[in-house]
Amino acid sequence: MDIVKNIFIIFLFLPSVLYGEYKNTDGTALEKTFAEMIKWIRSDQEPVLTSIEISSEWKDLNLLKDDNYAVWIGHSTFLIKKNGITILTDPIFSERASPFKNIGPKRLISAAIPLNKIPKIDYVTVSHNHYDHLDINSLIRISKQHPNAIFLVPAGDKDLLERKKIKNVYEFKWWQSFDRKDIQFTFTPVQHWSKRGLFDRNKSLWGGWYITNNDYSLYHAGDTGYSSDFKDTKSKLGSPKYAFIPIGAYDPEWFMAASHVNPEDAVQIMQDLGAEKAFGMHWATFVLTDEDTLEPKQRLEEAIIKTKDLDFISLMPGEIINLD
Repeated sequence: MDIVKNIFIIFLFLPSVLYGEYKNTDGTALEKTFAEMIKWIRSDQEPVLTSIEISSEWKDLNLLKDDNYAVWIGHSTFLIKKNGITILTDPIFSERASPFKNIGPKRLISAAIPLNKIPKIDYVTVSHNHYDHLDINSLIRISKQHPNAIFLVPAGDKDLLERKKIKNVYEFKWWQSFDRKDIQFTFTPVQHWSKRGLFDRNKSLWGGWYITNNDYSLYHAGDTGYSSDFKDTKSKLGSPKYAFIPIGAYDPEWFMAASHVNPEDAVQIMQDLGAEKAFGMHWATFVLTDEDTLEPKQRLEEAIIKTKDLDFISLMPGEIINLD
């Protein structure tokens, strides 16, 4: 494990001096000890890195005029257009997922669709404030290019955006909803944590977004470990037709399991939600953990074979999802 990655691990996981008010639904805060960080660093495991193919399929779309589609741009970023409404999830277009210009996880692949090619954006959802999900530079660019876009963020993150002159920002606690013009966004609990600096651990919330718009429902899980939250989401909101579920950033599992699901857990989440179709995300874009780049896709495909009847796909960036 190289020195740059070691520095970033220490920065991100170092126990905070101050703690926020938020915890997971089971009461945990998912704090790691310094000894656990050192154990990971000393493991010295180097993943096999592969730049996956970026599909040009999205170019077959007229992004402005066509409707009822989604495209995986990379990591947890999806461009979704349904019933004339355009949504962008956890947008990150920067070269690094980091507060530092030259240190921190760097892209293995570019964003499948450049930000300047994306049509008018109506809504932006953010799942939590980690740098690979709340990329403030991307949000600033979006707010300038799409001044009427509405930004939906977890409780505690609104001030961060407004300090950067981003307008139309709304923040939410779990089970709170935003309703507008036949579309509803509900912020749902997942098992994770938040932190951007040394003094703000769990001072903002984290979660998934359950979106309903006339004839469809869609769920974006953000970042999460496995928990009973997905059964609760189904109980309260029903089963989504589509689910975007993370499948990567889980190794070493003894360290990551509480906050990052593996592909087998992702399959269980799909079953807990009762989703008709699921799509893997949060893999092959940044080097965050120790698994080989292609391992999440391979393990997901093996897990799906065992279940036989689940429609869970690991896309390539740029591929089109038909939201029928």
